[in-house]
Amino acid sequence: MHRDIRIVVVDDHTLFARGLELLLPDVSGGRASVVAATSDAASAAGLVARAVPDLVLVDLHMPPPGGIRAIAAIQRSAPRTRIVAMSGDEDPAVALEALRAGAEAFLPKSSNPAELLQPLLAVLDGWAVVPPALLADLLAPARAAKPVPVQLATDERTLLQLISGGATTTEIAVALHVSERTVKRLTATLLRKLRVTSRTEAAALAGSAGML
Repeated sequence: MHRDIRIVVVDDHTLFARGLELLLPDVSGGRASVVAATSDAASAAGLVARAVPDLVLVDLHMPPPGGIRAIAAIQRSAPRTRIVAMSGDEDPAVALEALRAGAEAFLPKSSNPAELLQPLLAVLDGWAVVPPALLADLLAPARAAKPVPVQLATDERTLLQLISGGATTTEIAVALHVSERTVKRLTATLLRKLRVTSRTEAAALAGSAGML
């Protein structure tokens, strides 16, 4: 049984934000609610710090500093808060930039509100969520390229499996019996070894190269 979901919306389209505020409680049986919203990307991180939500929905196409920088700021100030990037289009380049900035998911704003609950629950459970067509676009370069063999130690392979399974830094620390600071250091080392820049890319490479 999932607990109630507190959501902050960062979007300069007031009608969209208001629509989520009205519709999410209805489609979730009262379990999901918008507790705060802002149309100012620069104030997003501060709002999240005050509201302490479970999820933050961020529109990528906002006035400067924009949605990508808002995601990065939120991730730095509230690393345990799950971030879902949203956009009116499904440009894979923009979506990938959002994931690299710290978003755990990307959802098109054309999504039916009634279909939003399950992806949001999946994000809370530690999964990375993107539409199938967009996922194919993101993975195409990795699938087309010939994987470079990488020899991983047992502990590095375990870490990669946890990352690919969507485990958070805290969950990895518990599984490996180390501190969160150590997890971040080990993850940075692993990403450099795999020659990727994000956990999402590491998981994609691991799958395409059969490392798991």
